[in-house]
Amino acid sequence: MWDGYLDFYEATLAAGTTDVTWARLHDPNEPMFVLGAYVSGKLVGIAHYLYHRSCWTVGNYCYLQDLFVAQDLRGAGIGRKLIAAVEQEAHKAGASRLHWLTQEANSDARALYDQVADRSGFIQYRKIF
Repeated sequence: MWDGYLDFYEATLAAGTTDVTWARLHDPNEPMFVLGAYVSGKLVGIAHYLYHRSCWTVGNYCYLQDLFVAQDLRGAGIGRKLIAAVEQEAHKAGASRLHWLTQEANSDARALYDQVADRSGFIQYRKIF
């Protein structure tokens, strides 16, 4: 699933990044988590999320960093269920917000996101080091 996600976004990671990410997702001391969606015992979707502090609330924010569903199962409700599962975990953890990003051109994902969350109106700026 991870490789499919990277292919979808035509992303190339620095050497070792996947190994570090995998280790973090399995380290109980890290604030990073993963959920999987399965159909007939086969992994068909993933969600990576993490918690971070905010100056705006007492509770942490939950950032849904990665959401990916196998291409042949998109539109079947799996992404919606993964978002709901992350939301449930965020509530249990006392988070005050769940948020995520997507590319402007990702119209299929945006059709779902527009149904399950509010657009913030903010534009992301970044510098990559």
